[in-house]
Amino acid sequence: MKNYRIYINNNTLLVTDAMPKHVSKIEPLDTDGFDFLSFYKNLKKRSSKDFVLISKNPKELFETIKKKLTIIKAAGGLVENAKGEFLFIFRNKKWDLPKGKVEKNEKVKVAAVREVEEECGVKIEKRQERLCKTYHIYELNGKVILKRTSWYKMFVKGKPKLIPQTEEGITTASWVGPDGIKAKMNNTYPLILDVLAAESLV
Repeated sequence: MKNYRIYINNNTLLVTDAMPKHVSKIEPLDTDGFDFLSFYKNLKKRSSKDFVLISKNPKELFETIKKKLTIIKAAGGLVENAKGEFLFIFRNKKWDLPKGKVEKNEKVKVAAVREVEEECGVKIEKRQERLCKTYHIYELNGKVILKRTSWYKMFVKGKPKLIPQTEEGITTASWVGPDGIKAKMNNTYPLILDVLAAESLV
């Protein structure tokens, strides 16, 4: 059964069919009549950080939540070079992976490659099937946005020079070996950990 993890600032909401094991301090929420926008507005008043909605049909419940939100599609890549190093960018004072919004009438997998190439000045040689999807919430012009990012594993030839797209707020782009990934994890977003976990890097 599919799980859906929604990141909301420093909080997470997991929509699933069973209580997760090995997770302490997760607060179960009542699925009957659950209203995401009310939950979101009152989040600051709650003491818990992580919440779970348990449903026999998590997909159906997740679709119900989505209907109340403005959806923005994004796509990005976990890029590996010939030396087995991975492409990281530094943006908004955090380590991140290259990604961006899907343009109108653009295929998601095409957008993923385009965004990586634009943000880091590289040529993608090969794109594999989707690694995972991540979801996070933010506000824009008074609307609550759910950004759905599709992540793809990609490869480049050799070890190309990286050119960070500074107009997108990227100050650094660098190749990081598997041994160096752990250091980056101290200053990244939780959803990036999900992408790395999908590739068994963390």
